[in-house]
Amino acid sequence: MSRWAKFCGWLLRKMGWTSVGGPCPEDKAIILGVPHTSIWDFLVSYLFYAQFGKKAKVMIKKEFFFWPMGPLLRKLGGVPTDRTNAAAMVKGLIDEMERDDSFILAIAPEGTRKPVKKWKTGYHTIAKAVNCPVYLGYFDWGRKRVGRGEIFQLTDNAREDTDKIQAIYETMGLKGKHPKGYITH
Repeated sequence: MSRWAKFCGWLLRKMGWTSVGGPCPEDKAIILGVPHTSIWDFLVSYLFYAQFGKKAKVMIKKEFFFWPMGPLLRKLGGVPTDRTNAAAMVKGLIDEMERDDSFILAIAPEGTRKPVKKWKTGYHTIAKAVNCPVYLGYFDWGRKRVGRGEIFQLTDNAREDTDKIQAIYETMGLKGKHPKGYITH
């Protein structure tokens, strides 16, 4: 294990976090990140994955990719996301995942740090197109636990699957860094 991986694990523990499970065993997968209420979720999820010597790509709105943040975010796995054209964004991610032999993509199905009742289904479209599993990842700021979570078997109905996934998360009792930013049905 590299020194950087050890440092990331140490820093995560020093921040009071407990890691649950490990990285995805597959070379290609999607990890949902819930609840997404803070920009700090990126740091926690990065440290979680990096402690295993792995890197997950994370969708981040393109406005954060200004100098000097842009190069740093890209180095840490950030993927600039243009939310004005969701279809083009999803197609671009599908193309990138198909070209790359190893691509773990972390996505917040809420699509924003603001409270939303109906989650987005782009993760489903991507997973079905590249035939990769979806994991129910989480960062629980209340108990300071982070993990990739369990695998969810997708069907061909994106909306029904997303509603089921949302219901599973609701039973987990997760708290966001900003609890008012995470609402349940």
